[in-house]
Amino acid sequence: MLESWTTISVLAGITTRIKLGTLMTGIIYRHPSILAKIGATLNVLSKGRLFMGIGAAWNEEESSAYGIPFPSVKELFLRLEEAIQIIRNMWTEEPSASFNGQYYQIKNAFCNPKPIQKPSPPIMVGGSGERQTLRIVAKYADACNLFGSAETVKRKLSILKEHCRSVGRDYDSILKTKLGVVVIDDDKEMARKRLQQIRKGIPEEQINEFAIYGTPEDVLRQKESLEDAGIQYLIVDLDPSREVEALDIFANNIIQRS
Repeated sequence: MLESWTTISVLAGITTRIKLGTLMTGIIYRHPSILAKIGATLNVLSKGRLFMGIGAAWNEEESSAYGIPFPSVKELFLRLEEAIQIIRNMWTEEPSASFNGQYYQIKNAFCNPKPIQKPSPPIMVGGSGERQTLRIVAKYADACNLFGSAETVKRKLSILKEHCRSVGRDYDSILKTKLGVVVIDDDKEMARKRLQQIRKGIPEEQINEFAIYGTPEDVLRQKESLEDAGIQYLIVDLDPSREVEALDIFANNIIQRS
């Protein structure tokens, strides 16, 4: 697997239209001030095409493998809140930004040039945790990225709406997105078998929470159900065993018919 921010840097130089971002950068892997500078630099170099996808981090095994301390769940979310504030401050405050938090502190930190997007590039927070993640989305984020079926997403968004109400945030100002594996085949059963090969280990009863699959008509119906539940933007992970073919199938059968 390629390192995400290095890869985005290359893509910024060879593309002109696509949006560039991560799903998601675990906040413990880089100090938020450095992440803010990375994001601002890429935003300028890509002429304003960056979104900042971040999360609290979840993979303790991965963190341990790279020698990165993995704090408690409570601390992870406190760090995420502080990190978002630092990133936003560094992108918007002049001439420099300062922040004195429990876990992160910066003093007169410069971030020049500022991002092209105003007031700042969008910050997307990933995850569906009802007590912490969605509350942080309501307080700080421009977008959320959820998991789950249309029924699950609808419930999560109703909880997000309650958090928005409690903090005085306009619910409609938040972009609602979903990440999902998409497998398309003229034979629905073949699509299901291919999905099981891609996502080995996922219990049968949870497949619909993680994936959209079936014939083009099946996938369009599932997409419409997600839209009815409140999703505005679908981010797809296509069949890696036939990447180019899967992209063509998705473009011709889903994008052109949406």
